[in-house]
Amino acid sequence: MLFAGVFVLAGCSGGEEEASGETGDGDKLKIVAAHNQTSPENPYQVGMEAFKETAESADANIEVEVHAGTLGTSESELVEKLKLGAADVVLVSPGFMSKTGIEEIDLFALPYVFENYDHWESVVDGEVGETMAETINEKSNNDFKLLGYWSAGVRHYYGKKPLESMADLEGMKYRTQTSGAVANYWEETGAVPTSVAWGELYQGLQQGVVDAAENSYPYFVQQNHHKTDNGKYITETGHDYTTRFLLINGKKFENYSDEQKQAIMDAAEASVEKERAEVNEQEEAYKQQAVDDGAEVNEIDREPFMEIAEPIQDTRAEEIGVSDLLEKIREMK
Repeated sequence: MLFAGVFVLAGCSGGEEEASGETGDGDKLKIVAAHNQTSPENPYQVGMEAFKETAESADANIEVEVHAGTLGTSESELVEKLKLGAADVVLVSPGFMSKTGIEEIDLFALPYVFENYDHWESVVDGEVGETMAETINEKSNNDFKLLGYWSAGVRHYYGKKPLESMADLEGMKYRTQTSGAVANYWEETGAVPTSVAWGELYQGLQQGVVDAAENSYPYFVQQNHHKTDNGKYITETGHDYTTRFLLINGKKFENYSDEQKQAIMDAAEASVEKERAEVNEQEEAYKQQAVDDGAEVNEIDREPFMEIAEPIQDTRAEEIGVSDLLEKIREMK
């Protein structure tokens, strides 16, 4: 796999020393690592704990403080803290990264761009993933250095009725992105993209504000969405093998000692392996829990869904200048 150790950073542009990441007390380096999920069982927390354990066990005098939602439950808060120095390592999604001006990231969030987990891993851990890491670093002016690619599972439909064909989506109020390529895709299927905050989605499903939603098993089952009338039918559409970005402030990273840099990169690699394994394990466990709780799961022919996705992928890739990377991803299927 490709991790931070093989990525070449742009030259350091300096920056003032901030509250976190300072050295002191015998050159002790304190790293504040944060994600936006509050559940201690969430794969994000498992991955961050692996990062902490590996970094602190190295002979580099590092202390890692993990925050599970306590520095902010929105990615915008976390990234702002990363830029200002109040956090050193954070986890973000493609949707938010594209809002920072790095639109190329959208490539990893397009519906059906990945065929399965093996395909996803071969892409993010290979040449395409390395190219994207360099783009993140360059376009952020070294504010963001990618340490590794995490997963948030494979996303499926869940709603008030099972999907037997695409026609079942016609007119359905569907909680998903309401703008951009993802929204365009679901509109093409006949659904009506509808915005509901994640923390309000259980109530939205329960009260019929939306007819359906989409996410991976660990996330929507932990929130009991499958226990609502509008969430108990799960159709395994597998439309998004999700990518999450583990970032560190690149300017501060450049000022760490060689031993500290290596310890952080080793910790990132350990966190990637642990978090991905935890996602895979929880996918199976929470699917079984959903079934045990009375949810109904069915499969569907994904080919018609993929056919609609392809021209949307082409259009968006051309808009953001990554048509060559899209072609490489397709060649790797």
